[in-house]
Amino acid sequence: MNTEKIKWGIIGLGTIAHQFANDLMLVEEAELVAVASRSFDKAQEFAEKYDCKKAHDSYDAIINDPEIDILYIATPHNSHAVLTIKALQNNKHVLCEKPLALNYNDALQMIEASRKNNKFFMEAFWTRFNPSFREAFSKIKNGEIGEVKYINADFAFCANLEGIGNRNTDLKLGGGALLDIGVYPLFLCYIVLGIPNEIVAMSNFYKTGADVQTSMILQYENAQAILHASFVSTSNIKATINGTKGRINLNTLWHEAQSFTLNADNKEEEILLPTKGKGFTYEIEECHHCIKENRIESELWSHQNSLELINIVDQVRSQIGLEYPS
Repeated sequence: MNTEKIKWGIIGLGTIAHQFANDLMLVEEAELVAVASRSFDKAQEFAEKYDCKKAHDSYDAIINDPEIDILYIATPHNSHAVLTIKALQNNKHVLCEKPLALNYNDALQMIEASRKNNKFFMEAFWTRFNPSFREAFSKIKNGEIGEVKYINADFAFCANLEGIGNRNTDLKLGGGALLDIGVYPLFLCYIVLGIPNEIVAMSNFYKTGADVQTSMILQYENAQAILHASFVSTSNIKATINGTKGRINLNTLWHEAQSFTLNADNKEEEILLPTKGKGFTYEIEECHHCIKENRIESELWSHQNSLELINIVDQVRSQIGLEYPS
């Protein structure tokens, strides 16, 4: 039995990196061997907290670390492309936080680097691997709620918008509600209904030019979706997929659901599928599976899936007039 550990490194040590590191410790075959921040003190503190032996004070140092098998990139959106491409060129597999990049062209270059260097690369859309989501999606595909006609999904919370360099509102960092949280409801519609025929979107903006509230209508040949993302109000953070025979409610917080409710055949059933840890464990396990199988992409969330989703995001950006300096 092969018990050799897959060795991880983490670039960017914000909140999501802490959540990811906690879940990494729950995966038996994973080992966190190095972390990197532009602040050595921050890197050292993070490393000590998660029993990690190496703390790097530069991103180049961890990218060039020969001990690492795979890098998890959790930096602001604007740096995803350059760091991913460097890592792939330096013989590292990569799991990069969503959104994959600021635009389709950057995402395409990242995927081309994966193919050229024959290294595994995946966008960290952890919801795709969530047990509740996978089971709900299976029931939809099996026709248990009939033909899907309407999806309603929101993701909203009151965020801190003040301060220079605030990643929520700094356009240089790819800030804004659309890229940070709006990608989740767009992802849901894409997985269930595919690529929309038409998109109508409108936003309210912060003084920096970043969107803080974006609403979207997606028109399909035989279905519609109404989606919302906001930094300036709260919401239930629920999602409902409505079909001709019933509906599925992905319960709060739907993007990391611990359960869902199936309404069909005149009865309601709650299906409980609690996650191991916060839920990053499942995308970690998918990375391991693909690496062991010498695959450069996942069948569950492929390179093509990421490209098609970022293309939808680009269309929304065009609709609302959102541009980034880069």
